[in-house]
Formats: sequence, structure tokens, C-alpha cells
Amino acid sequence: MANKGPQVGMANKGPSYGMSRVVQDKIDKKYDAEVEELLVQWIVAQCGSGVGKPEAGKLGFQDWLKDGCVLSELINSLHKDNKPIKKIASSSMAFKQMEQISQFLTAAESFGVIKTDMFQTVDLWEGKDLAAVQRTLMSLGSVAVTKDDGNYHGDPNWFFKKAQENRREFTDDQLKAGKGVIGLQMGSNKGASQTGMSYGATRQIQ
Repeated sequence: MANKGPQVGMANKGPSYGMSRVVQDKIDKKYDAEVEELLVQWIVAQCGSGVGKPEAGKLGFQDWLKDGCVLSELINSLHKDNKPIKKIASSSMAFKQMEQISQFLTAAESFGVIKTDMFQTVDLWEGKDLAAVQRTLMSLGSVAVTKDDGNYHGDPNWFFKKAQENRREFTDDQLKAGKGVIGLQMGSNKGASQTGMSYGATRQIQ
């Protein structure tokens, strides 16, 4: 019995590590090299050559964006006046880099990127989910193209216009209307069953 405890502990440790590795591998597989290429092309077109270019591959892409400066330049370039990020400063300090990323995320949400499309600071800074970073930037590009306010630079065909948002609201209204219809149907069904019961009672009296 005494030996069983440690063995169970070790067995528990092994699979949990293995599982997290499997999950991480799945996340990694979602990262798309073609999307990376498109995003780099857009960011350089949007911000100018001053932002440089990353080395090809996931680690190069992460390293390029990790201090938050390129992202801050990007969101600022989508505003003509009243730039959302007032101070863009490169720093080797972790908390300063994360703060800069955080400012970008706040500005991106204000710009119109929906919460479900947003990555978390650690997804980029620690490389936990770079596919989520791609998703946020693709969504940002789509919002910029949809706004069509003259601040987007690059090929407008790189991103989809976000027309589906209106359709989503319309669908909600339809669902509400549908619920009302179902409610009425249920009410009339109830009436029918009650009427049936009263006829049954009449027969019993006869």
C-alpha cells in the first residue's frame, strides 16, 4: 500500500504533461504560414518599411510583434487623427512589452474587433497561441476594410468585409419572432387538449 501512493502520483503527472503537450501541438497546427505571409505584407504596407520584416516562421513572427511596438504602430495607422496609443516605446523589460501589447488589444477592441476574436497578452508574449494572434490581426484587417474610411492601406481583397454582423442581429430578431410563434402554437394546442377533455366529460355524463 505504501508504494502505491507515489506510483499513482507519478502516473498522474505523466499523462497531464502528455495531455498539455497534445493540446499545445493542436494549437500549433492552427498557425498558418500563408496567413503569416499575408499579415506581414499588410502590416508593412499599412505602417511603412520602418517596422521592418520578421524572419519567416512562427518564432520570427512572434519576435517581431512581441514588444508590442509594431502592433501599436499598426492600430495607430488605422486612425487619421486622435491616435489611440500615445506613446510607443521599445523596451527590453517584460512588463513594459506586455503593457504595450495590452494597449494594442484595448485599442483594437475599441476599433471594432469583437472579444471572441481577441488574443490574450500571453498568447503572443509567451507564444502560447500564435494562431489566436493571427486571428485577431485578420479580424482587425477585416474591420479596417469594412470601415472603408481611407485609412486602410494595401489590397482590399486581403480581408473579408464584415457584413455578417448585421445578419447576426437580424437572426436574433428572427429568433425572437420565432419564439413568439411557438408560444402561440403551444397556447392553441393547450386549448385543443382542454376542449377535448370537456367533450370527454360530457360523454361520461351521458
